[in-house]
Amino acid sequence: MLLRYILKRIFWMIPFLFAVSIVAFLLIQAPPGDYLTTYIAKLGESNEVLDQASIENLRERFGLDKPLYVQYFRWIGNLLQGDFGMSFEWRQPVSDLIWGRMALTVTLSFATLLFTWAVAFPIGVYSAVRKYSVGDYIATTLGFIGLATPNFLLALVLMYIGVVHFGADVGGLFSNEYKNAPWSWAKVMDLVAHLWLPVIVLGTSATASLIRIMRANLLDELHRPYVDTARAKGLSEFWLIMKYPVRVALNPFISTIGWVLPNLVSGAVVTAIVLSLPTAGPLMLQALLAQDMYLAGAFVLLLSSLTVVGMLISDILLVLLDPRVKYD
Repeated sequence: MLLRYILKRIFWMIPFLFAVSIVAFLLIQAPPGDYLTTYIAKLGESNEVLDQASIENLRERFGLDKPLYVQYFRWIGNLLQGDFGMSFEWRQPVSDLIWGRMALTVTLSFATLLFTWAVAFPIGVYSAVRKYSVGDYIATTLGFIGLATPNFLLALVLMYIGVVHFGADVGGLFSNEYKNAPWSWAKVMDLVAHLWLPVIVLGTSATASLIRIMRANLLDELHRPYVDTARAKGLSEFWLIMKYPVRVALNPFISTIGWVLPNLVSGAVVTAIVLSLPTAGPLMLQALLAQDMYLAGAFVLLLSSLTVVGMLISDILLVLLDPRVKYD
């Protein structure tokens, strides 16, 4: 039954991603002009002027002289063969630009997800079980502060504290000697040493939100009849809470998998710029501003794919975790 459910969801992913590719391509083309317009404007700022013949040659070279539907089918056809095309602005294959940054982005997203769960789960359970206690009030206050503080502002504050009071190397994910070095165990450990700042900054808001959600859901479950029945059977309070109400209240944690990866790619652009992170967000923003359609289109498709795969994983885990969720 589970295998059939997974295959059915994967089958429906194909037309969905095809539709997303069309929408993404049209959205990238929606602003006035194209990459060549942006390129000519940049040259104009440097007092360089191109004649009409040069402009037409460039338009033909970039394939911008073709109708939109021809450009789309050429792009999607190459994409199905594993060719993401050439970036207009960087003059490099899109795949070379994307995969390195996406690997770091996924690593940072996974670390942030683990941090969020590790902090939000025990605090949320404690706040519900010890409702209106001093610890609950402290957790609630910190949660509201976490929700209200912009990530980029928190990043600036932590960078200042790290540099001034601890002499830490902040900004970026690597030290200077490892930025362009080949991968080694020393480079991996350097990455781990730099992860703490972006993980805390990016995970604070999500952690605060999940604490509130976990507390509210668990409070709804703690006074259900099945909890009183389990308590009457002599189960210890700790195992009773962990086995029954917490299991039901965990649904929000599982459902966050569907949006946390694409949100960290697209929703943390300003934070990534402030922290000088070599992740996908700043590159995607630059591609959109320059109307670099192959690079921007590849990012949009990857974000959509991450969302669809994340939702599939979260749905499967919800079915396994909560018996009330049905396959249909």
